[in-house]
Amino acid sequence: MNARPLLWLLALLTGTFCGRPSERATGGPIDTPVLPDDWAFRSLGRPPVPASRFTRNGSPNPIDAFIDAKLAQLKLSPSPEADKRSLLRRVYFDLIGLPPALEEMRAFLADKSPRAYERVVDRLLASPRYGERWARHWMDAVHFAETHGHDQDRIRTNAWPYRDYLIASFNADKPYTRFVQEQVAGDVLFPDDPQAAVALGFIAAGPWDESSLRDIREDTIDRQIGRYLDRDDMVTTVMQTFTSTTVQCARCHDHKFDPISQRDYYALQAVFAGVDRANRVYDIDPAVHRRRQALLHDRKRLERGDRELLLAPGTQREVAEWERALSERKPGWKVLEAQTFVSVGGATLTRQSDGSLLASGPRPERDTYTITAAAPLPGITAVRLEVLADESLPKGGPGRQDNGNLHLSEFQLLVFEPVAAAPREVHLVNPSADFDQTGWTIEHALDRNEKTAWGIHPKVGETHQAVFQLKTPLTLPSGSTLTFALKQLHGEGHLIGRPRLSVTDAQPPARARVLPTEIEQILAIPAASLPPARVRCTGSDAVTSTSRLSWRCPAH
Repeated sequence: MNARPLLWLLALLTGTFCGRPSERATGGPIDTPVLPDDWAFRSLGRPPVPASRFTRNGSPNPIDAFIDAKLAQLKLSPSPEADKRSLLRRVYFDLIGLPPALEEMRAFLADKSPRAYERVVDRLLASPRYGERWARHWMDAVHFAETHGHDQDRIRTNAWPYRDYLIASFNADKPYTRFVQEQVAGDVLFPDDPQAAVALGFIAAGPWDESSLRDIREDTIDRQIGRYLDRDDMVTTVMQTFTSTTVQCARCHDHKFDPISQRDYYALQAVFAGVDRANRVYDIDPAVHRRRQALLHDRKRLERGDRELLLAPGTQREVAEWERALSERKPGWKVLEAQTFVSVGGATLTRQSDGSLLASGPRPERDTYTITAAAPLPGITAVRLEVLADESLPKGGPGRQDNGNLHLSEFQLLVFEPVAAAPREVHLVNPSADFDQTGWTIEHALDRNEKTAWGIHPKVGETHQAVFQLKTPLTLPSGSTLTFALKQLHGEGHLIGRPRLSVTDAQPPARARVLPTEIEQILAIPAASLPPARVRCTGSDAVTSTSRLSWRCPAH
């Protein structure tokens, strides 16, 4: 988000969003702080406390005086004071949503102190249940849900941190100003606070039309309509929650009742123009959060080809050390000799001399390959899947689809131990691949969502590989068997043409991580063969370097 529009939005939320209706309808100044004659747009003021019996008796809460004065004006009498049993039940349900336990009721009835009720209130306000109770009201206001809504209504697995943020905020009695700022622009206003990023769940809390915003092509009108509707929900949520104003009416016409023009509405929507609902990494530990943010900042500089960062002495040293460690600690891979291999869809899998399996014969729409092999190592830390190019496959493979592509929906590993009564699934983590098709990354092969998948288009006609680390390294007794399930469920024949499986016991497992093909090609060039690169970095003198980074540094 751009900071300037965000500050403007926050100013709107604090009451400066007003102007003369005639000016706003004709495109006049949008920042004229002229308030209409309507109490809803007046600044808050502190009225004098009216005289009443509560004032005379020294009531600690002036609200009682206002209520008593209004009752007297209407010639009404207050209801009788509630008995202690009813009072306790009321305050329990109101503050924590639960009834008092029997022993709590007995203790309160036996407490004759004039501060008995006050102590109960203090205890309930300090209870974790208080935040749980009152966060529910806020979640209703921002239409929080743990599914996306719409026709697919898929479960939103990462909605819960925002819920927990709300509970913690209510329990900590967070100042309302900070509460608003964190939820509308926490990442901009409080970049060092990881919980401020979690607070942005407020903007992401609404429905998300998966069909329009993910499954439809980017260059279609329907995709643009879906995006505008998504932004409208964000604007509506912000303005209705914090100002109780139906600003969304101005999406189609100047507001008929409030001083809000279409110009105002689309100015507000522009604040959210670059915002999408998506999962976002955050760290509970502030130190880790700051480190991640610094690394992400450097990553953006690298992606821009920032020559000053690329050729900085510290960067050169880090890369040189990384190359040295990489060359010294290359993992050793053991190719599995498949004992059984079955295609659920009826394809023919034929063992090759290099340990791979070549698919031929029928090409079903969808398929699952189940491959078993004896564990060749007593310990396993990572698994590698190679999808090999082959001249018998369309476009040279490595997929069986007419365009040479493949889609791996899910990759699973089970281990059968000789003494075990049943197999157990092995938890795979940190997937990496030498190439990811846009929108079809290797992470999709482990997301337990059979509608997503890993693909390699347009890099067809080439061999590719993916590595999956084991969350917990396996220590296997002799005679153990490994079973792999390669689910390919996208359809249209997006199947693997020639898979090969390998395992390693490399420690740490991160050593087995796959690098992108372009990086591997650069690393394959001997350092002595790299030509000296004389480049001029902004704000520094000319630098001569044979670093691979300078070789990759884009020319001016």
